[in-house]
Amino acid sequence: MSLPETVEAIAIDSTGDIELLEKKTVPFPAHSPQNVVIKVAYGGINFIDTYYRKGLYPIKSFPQILGMEASGTITSLPTDPAVLENEEFKKRGFKVGSKVAVNFLGVHADTISVPWPKVFALPESVSLLTAAAATLQGLTAVSFVEEAYRVRAGDTVLIHTVAGGFGLLLAQLAKHAGATVIGTTSTAAKAAVARAHGADHVILYTQEDVVARVLELTGGEGVHVVYDGVGKDTFLDNFKLTRRKGTIVSVGNASGAVEPIAPLKLVEKNLALLRPTMANYIYTPEEARYYGEKLFGYVASGVLKINIFKQYPFTTEGAREAHRDLTTKGGSTVGKLVYTIGGEL
Repeated sequence: MSLPETVEAIAIDSTGDIELLEKKTVPFPAHSPQNVVIKVAYGGINFIDTYYRKGLYPIKSFPQILGMEASGTITSLPTDPAVLENEEFKKRGFKVGSKVAVNFLGVHADTISVPWPKVFALPESVSLLTAAAATLQGLTAVSFVEEAYRVRAGDTVLIHTVAGGFGLLLAQLAKHAGATVIGTTSTAAKAAVARAHGADHVILYTQEDVVARVLELTGGEGVHVVYDGVGKDTFLDNFKLTRRKGTIVSVGNASGAVEPIAPLKLVEKNLALLRPTMANYIYTPEEARYYGEKLFGYVASGVLKINIFKQYPFTTEGAREAHRDLTTKGGSTVGKLVYTIGGEL
């Protein structure tokens, strides 16, 4: 198959504000014989896209295509004989026309070339739209409740911004494991959605003292683990509401990056503090397949419901609206934001 010279993509020429986002024609990224070529159907929109756009995470060169998550159909397989004979590659069962999801930087484009370990086979019952909404946050949630902190029956878990796409996944997984789930959110409508996805208690941080309410709900002990995707605005309060020998998992920077702290901060309660990244939990092809199969197995079986808030057009205006909606504090988004790039193929 001949590869395109250019692609249509959501890209930036420099880092900064939302107005820098454009749908534009850019050169097709460098292709390797170890890569899978995919015609993209949908692109999942995540906070990490805004971090790259703002310059919080480094970019090697411009123009940079944004997006870490997409779904589509395979149009070309790797040509490297070593890949084709690799047992891990064979276990995926990839064929031209296979439905797949991807987790790789630069995939909000109409056609993409992705290293094969970053491509995930989909069960027949999982749609491309659902896959685009589930992959990045789903892989993160599934690996974080198993490895960042293994959630067990009887645990009490706090999830900040529980009504977002990632928070709803964490809530369902923690509940499935047998934990009591406490969440924070901004409105009563969002609280209702969180409860429908497994949250036992929801705290409106716009109206209530989160620390006081968590301690009240836990008899003064605090929670076993906090999953905090907010960052700067909530980080220090986590130390007050986590129990002795508890764990704080810092999972994002929605309100800004967390300031450095001294290790002695952990001494008072013998706390564990992690700032993990999903990429290091799915680093090897074996790990990627394990968590990919686990995630989409949960989706196919109904353990995980994927809540899509809105689909956005694959345009400059659509990209800017999506980033604006995602980053508005206390905004109306509940669940996942998705670009319709090629649609169901």
